[in-house]
Amino acid sequence: MRARNSSIFRNVDWITVLIYVVIVIFGWINLYAATYDASSATVFNIESQHGKQLLWIGISFLLALFILLTDAHLFSTAAYAIYGVFLVLLLVVLATTAVKGATSWIPIGPFRLQPSEFAKFGTALALAKFLGSIDIHMREVKTKLIAFGIILVPAALILLQHDAGSAIVFSSFIVPMYRMGLSGKVLIIGALAILIFVLSLLLSPYLLIGIIVLIAVAYLFLWLNKRTTKIVVRTILVAVLCSVCVLSTEFVFEHALEPHQKTRINELLGKIDDPKGIGYNVRQSKIAVGSGGVVGKGFLKGTQTKFNFVPEQSTDFIFCTVGEEWGFVGSFTLVVLYIVLFIRLVKMAERQYSKFALVYGYSVVGILFLHFFINIGMVLGLLPVIGVPLPFFSYGGSSLMSFTALLFVFLRQDASHNIMI
Repeated sequence: MRARNSSIFRNVDWITVLIYVVIVIFGWINLYAATYDASSATVFNIESQHGKQLLWIGISFLLALFILLTDAHLFSTAAYAIYGVFLVLLLVVLATTAVKGATSWIPIGPFRLQPSEFAKFGTALALAKFLGSIDIHMREVKTKLIAFGIILVPAALILLQHDAGSAIVFSSFIVPMYRMGLSGKVLIIGALAILIFVLSLLLSPYLLIGIIVLIAVAYLFLWLNKRTTKIVVRTILVAVLCSVCVLSTEFVFEHALEPHQKTRINELLGKIDDPKGIGYNVRQSKIAVGSGGVVGKGFLKGTQTKFNFVPEQSTDFIFCTVGEEWGFVGSFTLVVLYIVLFIRLVKMAERQYSKFALVYGYSVVGILFLHFFINIGMVLGLLPVIGVPLPFFSYGGSSLMSFTALLFVFLRQDASHNIMI
């Protein structure tokens, strides 16, 4: 057993582990700056957020070690069971008290557990288990339906908790499905739907329908003499579906979204200007990032950070602390660390010998990247604020532990692969 464990540790991708540790430690340093209070400046003050985060970091490191010492096949064997446990927790959490408009936490003494964070991990395992089966082919309709069902069930339960941000992250599972053979048309349709949604909010619906009809007519004019009637039918069908999507946008926007979500989207699109209300967070965040300049104001010297101008600065807006106190150099360094991490994970996924590890690896990449992209985008005012933490960096025990489990299960799969070859 000792020889086996030493072989595992020799084959772990320690560069990826190092990147993880650096991001976690740098995140804690910025969390300390964001929550700094001279009256309780001690690092180990468990009453403070930075003290609690230090505890979560220690637990996460132990969790990472435990995962590396666990048999890699256990995660594949227990994938559906783990997925089921987190589905049950998502059902349980619906009965808890709402926190800031969302019923997303289960109170456990002085702490709160957020099952939606762990549900991403469970879904990644279940999807990898299903798509990793020998007789499963992505081209089959049944396979697609089951795969989308595995993804949509937890996403729907999270939406019922009024946590749209976490639910949106489940769209990242398109990445492993595409890698396993899902048609690129699905991605095009998804991108087209988002484009139509945004344009429908900016333009008159009838104007947009007119544009769609003109494009369809122009396309038919160019291709009518070269194609069969099939292309004509398809073009007309696409034009009709796009028109229906345009007309349904207003209904979805008014009835499916929460009032604060609608306001944030309108503010982002420039339809309203509320710098002291709904746009306050983003405005102050952009001021903080911009005021840092090239090298930043210095550790614990950020005025936006020190005087709490930015709400939720330790969680959703932690990146603006980096921009203010560490400047462009610190922000760029952090972004590069994430990019290097994503590149390494993709390379690791491509070298896996099992479909389970391959699908799971791309699930990890998709989840981490979408979190990174959305969080940085909303801090810079490029995306609406939807409450998505920065992986390994934002405050929160549930998010840190779930991201740690997500990453290190894949590292364990990769280490097992290296031993076999």
